[in-house]
Formats: sequence, structure tokens, C-alpha cells
Amino acid sequence: MSPSRRTGREEQPTGDARTPPERLGRHFHTLMAGLLASHAGIGLVFPLTSIFISDHLGLGGAGAGRYFVAMAAAGCAAAVIGGPRADRGAAAAVGAVGTTSLVVSYALLGAASGDLPVVLSGVLAGTGYGLQYAAITGVVTALVPASLQRRAFVLRHVMTNVGMGLGAAAGGLLLAGSGRSTGMLRHLYEAAAAGSVPLAVVFLAVRGLCHSHPAGTPPGDGGTPDAGESRQGYRVLLRSRPLALLMLGQALFAAVGFTQIEAAVPLLMHHGMGVGLTGVSLVTAGNALALLVLQHPVGRRFERWPETGALTVAPLLWCAAFGAGGLAATVQGAARSVLLGVFAALFALGEIAYSSAFFPLLVRLSGPASLGRGSALSSLAWSAGTVAGPPAGIAVVTATGPVAGWLALAAGTTVTCAVALGLRRATP
Repeated sequence: MSPSRRTGREEQPTGDARTPPERLGRHFHTLMAGLLASHAGIGLVFPLTSIFISDHLGLGGAGAGRYFVAMAAAGCAAAVIGGPRADRGAAAAVGAVGTTSLVVSYALLGAASGDLPVVLSGVLAGTGYGLQYAAITGVVTALVPASLQRRAFVLRHVMTNVGMGLGAAAGGLLLAGSGRSTGMLRHLYEAAAAGSVPLAVVFLAVRGLCHSHPAGTPPGDGGTPDAGESRQGYRVLLRSRPLALLMLGQALFAAVGFTQIEAAVPLLMHHGMGVGLTGVSLVTAGNALALLVLQHPVGRRFERWPETGALTVAPLLWCAAFGAGGLAATVQGAARSVLLGVFAALFALGEIAYSSAFFPLLVRLSGPASLGRGSALSSLAWSAGTVAGPPAGIAVVTATGPVAGWLALAAGTTVTCAVALGLRRATP
């Protein structure tokens, strides 16, 4: 089997020694800078919203719950509606509308004083995230040559996570210095709104380029989809067994992996192992640092693998990471610190494997003309995983001891690995 069949990509002409190497391009790097700024702003308030609504606005847990329910419902609806519009060559415009909705949402929440503006802010936030998710994959594929798209999606994942980490650290420092006042929290929400303005501007700036090079046909690849490629509705897409398995895998990646490092893992470390809040923060920071340092050398290696192979390795690495956490629960002192560092690094490696493979595979299985719809389905699968994962993970780790809790998380990743293996067999 030829390398192009194994990876699902057309082979690129090698050219001669005078041919300049392909580059990700300034438009893509500008997009990544905007994405970094946006997520740094979101990171300022991401862990604080439920506390802000329930305590500082005096709306209680019910008020916070209404915000998140409104956000989830609006996010699902926006992704479904935005997908077809992204497929019509308007991915950058959809992204601009979504990001603008996020700007208004955070600005409104920062100024809110009652239940109605809080719920409206939730609707706007969900709309923003749903539209942005439906658009971003198509924009990236329009800006980056096909041979570099796997590297581009790794960078996208790194910018998102590093931005969130930097924002969360800055927010914590600002709140520590202000005594966690309501006034400072309101200023953080306004800063979060301002942080997404550059990304909205970038989406608008690349709109013409994305019209010229629709999703799946980046500059230098001909500029138009294959003549036989037709836009497929959601039902037709889901009749594809490989795509259906990819969506199931996406839900599991969110439920047993990404959400657990934010939900169950801190509880395991703090409550089960007696690690202080500073130690928990250091493990999170170590994960972000490992992502930043390893993304280039490790991502380059994963680019040489078939997408389905890298996607199978990701949950295996997470299984090993959770296993290292389980070992850390059995020792003390420096050995525990080292093993928690190994957990953070292995989890980062799994994230790189996932990000180098999932979105390029989504592009291939959806088809260029239906990428917006495929991205919308991916958003819905991700939402399902993020809704189901945290309560399930927290319930498991609180009902068991620390070692059993880590092993339960490892067992969850083996289910994801089984789905990834099924996808590998089903994908041509």
C-alpha cells in the first residue's frame, strides 16, 4: 500500500533543490495569534463563572445552572445551523459572527446584575462557541497547504491550551491581589471580551482568502473541490461507519480524557493524595509546558503516521499517564512529584497525537464540501462528552480510593482505544 493511501492524503511533488519549503503562512500565524489572545482572555474567567453567578451576583446554584444549560442548548443549535453555512464558503464569516457573539457574551456577563442578562449571556456564549467550532477547521484547511495541515492542527491545540493556562494563571494572580472582589471579577469579564476582539478581526480579514480557497482546497491545491464532491446532509454523513465511529471517538476523547484532567484529576490529587492547590496548579502548568515544548518534535513524528494510527496511540498514552498517576498515589516525596510530572508529560503526548490526527481525519471523512457539517457533528459529540464526562469521573473517583480512581480513569481510556481500533479497521 502506498504512503498516500495509508495517510489518506495526496502525495506532494518534491520539486528540486531550488523549490522553497512549504510554510504555514502569515495568515495562519495571525489566526493562531488571535486564537491565543482569545483563549488567554477566556482563561481569565473560565474556572470562575459558576462562583461569580452564584455568589457574587447572588443568583445561587440555580442561576449558575440556568447559564450553563442556556449555553449548552445554544451551542448545539448554533453548531448545527452554522455547519451548512460554513460549507457554502462562508467559514470565516461564521467564525467572525461566533467570535463576536463571545465578545458580547462576556461583556454582558461582566455588567450583569440579574437573571435575564445572565441567561442571555449564556445563549450568546453557546452561540459563539458553536459557530466558532463549526468554522475553525474549514478556515485552517483553507489557509494551510494539505501537507502541513496536521502540524497546523497541533499548533491550534497548543495555542488554545497555552492561552487558557496563561489566562487562568493571570486571573488567579489578579484576584489574589484584590481579595477576590466583585469589582475585579467584573473587570476580568470585560478583559475576556476584549481578548476575543482580535480573533474576530482576523476571521474578517481572511474571509476573502477562504472564499477563494474553500475548505479542503488550500492555496496551491487548485482552489476548487473535486467536481464529483457534493455537499452531504447530516443523515448521509452519519451513515458512513468511519465517520460515525470518529464521532463516537470524539465524545469519548472528551469524556474520559480532556475533561478528566480538569475535573477528576485535581480531586484525586488534592483529596485523595493530599497534594496542595499549588501542587495541583504546578501539574496543570507542567502539562501546558510539555505541550508547548513537545509539540514541534513529537508532532513532526506523528505527521508521518496514518491518522488512524496516531488516533489509536493517543488513548494508549493517556492510559499510561493515568497509570503513572496511580503509581504516584502509592509513594511519597520526590518519587510522587516525579511520577506526577510523568503523568503531565504523557498526557501532553496523547494530546499531540490526538490533535495531529483527529481534524485531518475529519477533513478526509467529511469531504471538502461537507466539512462544516462534519465540524458541527464533531462539536455535538464533543459537547456530549464534556457534559457526561465530569460528573461520571467525579462520581467514580469520590467513591473509590486514589489508586482505584486513577485505574478507573485508565480503564476509560481503553474503551476509547477500542473505538479507535474499530475506526482504523473501518477506514480505507
